[in-house]
Amino acid sequence: MNDTMLAAIAETAQAPLVIRPVARPVPGKGQVLIKVHAVGINPLDTKIATGGGAHARQPLPAVLGIDLAGTVVELGDGVTDFILGDEVFGMAAGIGGIQGALAQYVAVDASLIAPKPRSMSMREAAALPLVFITAWEGLVDRANVRAGQQVLVHGGAGGVGQMAVQIAKARGARVYATGSAGSLDFIRELGATAIDYRTQGTDSYVRLHTDDEGFDIVYDTVGGSTLDASFNAVKAYTGHVLSCLGWGQHSLAPLSFRGASYSGVFTLMPLLTGKGREHHGQILRQATALVEAGQLRIKVDEHRFGLDDVNGAFRQVAEGLGAGKTVVDM
Repeated sequence: MNDTMLAAIAETAQAPLVIRPVARPVPGKGQVLIKVHAVGINPLDTKIATGGGAHARQPLPAVLGIDLAGTVVELGDGVTDFILGDEVFGMAAGIGGIQGALAQYVAVDASLIAPKPRSMSMREAAALPLVFITAWEGLVDRANVRAGQQVLVHGGAGGVGQMAVQIAKARGARVYATGSAGSLDFIRELGATAIDYRTQGTDSYVRLHTDDEGFDIVYDTVGGSTLDASFNAVKAYTGHVLSCLGWGQHSLAPLSFRGASYSGVFTLMPLLTGKGREHHGQILRQATALVEAGQLRIKVDEHRFGLDDVNGAFRQVAEGLGAGKTVVDM
């Protein structure tokens, strides 16, 4: 194996990523070296490249790329859960000063990754980690979603939204999801009751679907005024609102008058703090189990981007184009 590799580097904010040779990493204690096959591109990756996404703490210049799928080619000291040749996936890099996945190889903490679902391609697996973990941490870790509950997902056709719909369905809940007119058929395909947020107001769909009682769980994946609407859509006393984009200033009065609960989801924390990383690996094993059981899938955009066209992939995500998750084939 050569001592160098090719990587996509964001050298300065607002500038195109540059492909150039860098030193190939050596796995440290508890790490594995992964030969990267595919990288899922998230909106956060594009924000970091433009100098935003301060919460990710990824100073430039840096190799970007948070989500990956690939093959284990080297083991660091103390790694016992994986062997050479294992196909794995994970949200394991690209923030907190850690080298990202847009490189031929990346050394990652073995606790952050999991065996790739056998029935999924590398492209599909690379699209899963961040959005699945975010959905699971809200619905399962915070709200304990379960059979018989009514769950409302705002943005049901988005990355986190489509994961949330499928997790809630797999755990026996009745699921409803908001979206624009063009996304309603996809929401229905996932098994949720589709709500066109542009033609139905909060009071209207709460009355229609819950008899004015409110939803047991509301997961906001949109933020802003949608989080405010969530506070008005949740059931009194036992209701639970979740948000992965609750970063603004919001009045808690509607939630308080219902006696309901709120939880924020900040998926990056284990990578930034080093605490709780093994839980990410455990969550991804749940994803693998759901995929193998036929209860989870992800929509990946058909456009093929290679490392040499990584800037095209970043443009597609930044401009909100593409029918599904954008993936770079390495």
